[in-house]
Amino acid sequence: MKLVVQVKLVPDAGQASVLERTLFATNEAANRVAAVAFEHFKLKARETPLRKLCYGELKTQGFGAQAAQHVIKRVVDAYTTLRANIRAGNLGGPDSTRWRKATSKPIVFRPDAAHTYDDRNLSWNYDAQTVSIWTLDGRIKNIRFACSPGALKQLIEHRKGESDLVHRDGKWFLLATIDVPEPEVFAPRDWIGVDRGIVNLATTSDGDNHQGRKLARYRRWQARKRAELQAKRTRSAKQLLKKRARREARHAAHVNHKIAKAVVAVAARTERGIAVEELGGIRERVTVSRDQRARLSSWPFRELGEFIEYKARRAGVPFIEVDPAYTSQRCPVSWCGHTERANRPDRDSFCCRRCGFAGPADVVAGINVRERARSAWVFVNMPTPTPT
Repeated sequence: MKLVVQVKLVPDAGQASVLERTLFATNEAANRVAAVAFEHFKLKARETPLRKLCYGELKTQGFGAQAAQHVIKRVVDAYTTLRANIRAGNLGGPDSTRWRKATSKPIVFRPDAAHTYDDRNLSWNYDAQTVSIWTLDGRIKNIRFACSPGALKQLIEHRKGESDLVHRDGKWFLLATIDVPEPEVFAPRDWIGVDRGIVNLATTSDGDNHQGRKLARYRRWQARKRAELQAKRTRSAKQLLKKRARREARHAAHVNHKIAKAVVAVAARTERGIAVEELGGIRERVTVSRDQRARLSSWPFRELGEFIEYKARRAGVPFIEVDPAYTSQRCPVSWCGHTERANRPDRDSFCCRRCGFAGPADVVAGINVRERARSAWVFVNMPTPTPT
């Protein structure tokens, strides 16, 4: 199971200057390679033909062999990602502005976009907590890095593959790939259904409620500050807007991590699996009033589901996604199962119009998710029938 560990580099002024020049030069080179790829292959760039066109030029510009290879590979990977987004319809159809804009010109990398290193041009000294890294001015040794004891242990035991050099908000980071072995998934005794929402970020079938009111207040405050900065229309205001957007995303990710950790811990302790609703494409399927659009767009449900899934995999906890249709409108009583919109008279409460069962709407939805997981797990693990 591949994960990423982030460590903070602590270069001195001279080292930081060299790193900044190197990162800027590699992205300029990547832009030139992307233009050549677009001229010769449009969006269908491949590594071997592109290497024949660009490798020699990169070498003459001072790039080492591995650095030149990584610049070319970054360009090819970027075009591969763009083609995948086009096939998935993420940029709309051929008539959309985004589709025409993406397919009519070469890919452009930001001046401070991350650059990839491998073990040939980046080495780690875990005891001294320093790294040695390739730059255009030669190899720089003894750049200190800082991380938590847990992250350092993961690096020592599981680091494998490439690392990305990142320059963000004036700080330097290395994003190192680690390959953590996955434990065997145990057979669940039962399931915990998790209902995700906007007001209550996650509610389990056990009745545990992880409210999002504090996060909602924080985001409303950020929205007011964002509107004030947008009204200024200055360069510094735009820089502050980008900085605030990243800070807000980090805060939401922190909240989601805490919720996912709590849900997985309960499941592992009780030897139960975790079931969530499959909510792909919800923004296209759900319509809300104008004043609710910002809340729906900033709802971190996808990130929360991904966090729960990967933490469950690390703990060996079974994880499954089920059909979300009518989970908040269906009566969870086994002999009833009555489904009607009127069963949910308001956002917070549920009351079956047939049998009278009542309770918190989000808990009822979590119970329905749990029941669907029980049925789905049986079909998933059903042995393949022997052909007659």
